[in-house]
Amino acid sequence: MPPTIAPDDALPDAKWLLPDPLWESIKPFLPPEKPKPRGGRPRVAPRRTMDAIFYVLRTGCQWKALPRSLGSASTAHRYFQRWLAAGVFEKLWRLGLDEYDSLKGIQWKWQALDGAMTKAPLGARRLARTPRIGRNRARSANC
Repeated sequence: MPPTIAPDDALPDAKWLLPDPLWESIKPFLPPEKPKPRGGRPRVAPRRTMDAIFYVLRTGCQWKALPRSLGSASTAHRYFQRWLAAGVFEKLWRLGLDEYDSLKGIQWKWQALDGAMTKAPLGARRLARTPRIGRNRARSANC
């Protein structure tokens, strides 16, 4: 997308946007915005910012790789940090667990956590320490 196209003019791919029912369930958990001082840029729409955050979380891309049609990467990251500190995503996670539990049922007694730590397969192998060659006795060019 050319840099001359403003993000407001570009339409993001609909498959990456939050469905309306999901957005309506997220809205109550967002902290209220502080009053905007006079002047400056207008605030970005919270739904658009949440679309951008979920895009990064779903794709695993870096913040700076966020498509321009979803808004500014730095704005999305700033809101993500703010909402993370406010506990928004933990509340959403709990809401999702509760809803899934009521629909399908979660067998809480059988839940387990598993993990594994291994060496990196492409990690550098050190065969031997590099021997020191001694002190450099040459005069410095700065003297």
